[in-house]
Amino acid sequence: MTDPQAPDGPRRHGRVLEDPPSADADADADAGTRAGDGGSGVASSGPAASGDEGTGDAAGLSEGRPRRRGPIFFVALGVAVVLAVFVVVLATREPSQDRRADSPLVGEVAPPVRGVSLTTGDEFDLDSLRGQWVVVNFFATWCVPCRVEHPELLSFSRRHAQIGDASVVSVVFDDEPGEVQQYFEDNDSTWPVIDGSGTGVALDYAVAAVPESFIISPTGYVVAKVTGGVTSVGLDQLIDQLSGAESDGAGSDGAGSGSPGTTTP
Repeated sequence: MTDPQAPDGPRRHGRVLEDPPSADADADADAGTRAGDGGSGVASSGPAASGDEGTGDAAGLSEGRPRRRGPIFFVALGVAVVLAVFVVVLATREPSQDRRADSPLVGEVAPPVRGVSLTTGDEFDLDSLRGQWVVVNFFATWCVPCRVEHPELLSFSRRHAQIGDASVVSVVFDDEPGEVQQYFEDNDSTWPVIDGSGTGVALDYAVAAVPESFIISPTGYVVAKVTGGVTSVGLDQLIDQLSGAESDGAGSDGAGSGSPGTTTP
């Protein structure tokens, strides 16, 4: 006979024992757990995957796009461009007469250039060259353009020394006399060289940088100033031009003095 108050399931130690879970329930639970693990795996791997993709994109962009250049690169590039332009200008520049510069001395009697020549040891006076064209060249051995123009001056001096119609005189600008002597010996140059330090010659000719050259007419007047390096051919062309101007001037005013006056270019 069954007690109506008894519970449906069996009792053990005063507790109601529940029916054990069935195999189907276990399978459902395992499936849910796997689903949960899969969901959490997807959720946790989502950001990581996103981060990996971002890293990959950044790497791809860095590989496909050149690196940004630093300021040193652009400075070096600018210097290279300037040097290239300078070389082209030196290679294609026009002869000396196209690089003449204004000077208050043009049309005036040339300031004195006197002193002991560093090349010969003899006393020199610019007035002793009256009757010739004279190129008074201010230079220094540390000046690169001065070194570049030196062979041109040497060619000009040798050619005209044979004729006796033109000479070169160099004035040292802020340099050591010993260095100048050695330089002229090494280059087999013998024209007069005056040390301009402390003599006021550079001030008289208003020279602020080298090389600069002044063309002195046979009558002793400054007729042209040339800045930068000269060439032998360019000097010849300039002197030919100035000779024509002086001849025209002498014929027009009848003075025949050779003074440039208003005919000075």
